[in-house]
Amino acid sequence: MRHLLSAADLDQTQITEILDLAEEMSLVQGRPVKKLPALRGRTVVNLFFEDSTRTRSSFEIAGKWLSADVINISGKGSSVSKGESLRDTVLTVAAMGVDALVIRHHASGAPWQASRWIDAHVLNAGDGTHEHPTQALLDAFTIRRHLRSSTPDLMRFDGKTVAIVGDITHSRVARSNVLLLATLGAQVILVAPPTLLPAGIDSWPVLVCTDFDEVLPQADIVMMLRVQRERMSGGYFPTPREYTISYGLTRPRLEMMKPGAAICHPGPMNRGLEISADAADAANSLILEQVAAGVSVRMSVLYELLGGAE
Repeated sequence: MRHLLSAADLDQTQITEILDLAEEMSLVQGRPVKKLPALRGRTVVNLFFEDSTRTRSSFEIAGKWLSADVINISGKGSSVSKGESLRDTVLTVAAMGVDALVIRHHASGAPWQASRWIDAHVLNAGDGTHEHPTQALLDAFTIRRHLRSSTPDLMRFDGKTVAIVGDITHSRVARSNVLLLATLGAQVILVAPPTLLPAGIDSWPVLVCTDFDEVLPQADIVMMLRVQRERMSGGYFPTPREYTISYGLTRPRLEMMKPGAAICHPGPMNRGLEISADAADAANSLILEQVAAGVSVRMSVLYELLGGAE
């Protein structure tokens, strides 16, 4: 694997290999000394042009636990704030001899473009409203662990239904999850008001519904999405309260969920808007498991990019 720019870059075998390796990497989290020598001598640069807590921290921890030299560069503290172009910034960083560039950018397609400019491995950590492949991988890792609690040998998600609910239009997480979960055999149902469903959704490998209450009892996994108000310039829904009433995972809706179903959210959460505190902190919530999985999965991806072939 040369780069990871999209969930579409991965076939079922590659996804399974990454998730299986992530299971091995997760054992490191329980050790007193959390270090593996796998990427010693390698240099990884995290180039983030957007704010991030979970993704940036987990990539940094993942690289350091694999013994790589990790450098964090923020767009706000770099020469970009002085007017330097993305191309010049990427070329400047690559000229220092880095092995991998983890990039998050507000423009869709920026990591793809960066991969054309440099020889280093490029890993997409979120680009605009396009994709976020490692988030989809860690979601699949978390879902697989949950499903294996009742079916230990489970490899694919055939016969399982995942409902992705909320702001589909602005969600790069939704796009990557649709591609990756469909590859693993899951039935994905997108649930949102018509104003938050993107153009061209008819060509996606999903079912689409605007009635949350109709879908909720069918879903094995309910993945809530953050309402990205910072990306909204118009009235996508009348009021926050009305959105919560129609599309929020509220306390009454918890009782409507299928027995054994679990709750996911890629974060950060708008508590009280798309998800209630009762749902976020429920016994069947996998949200903190998703955060923990982020380190293991990103260790696995970095190893696949930088250490696997050698």
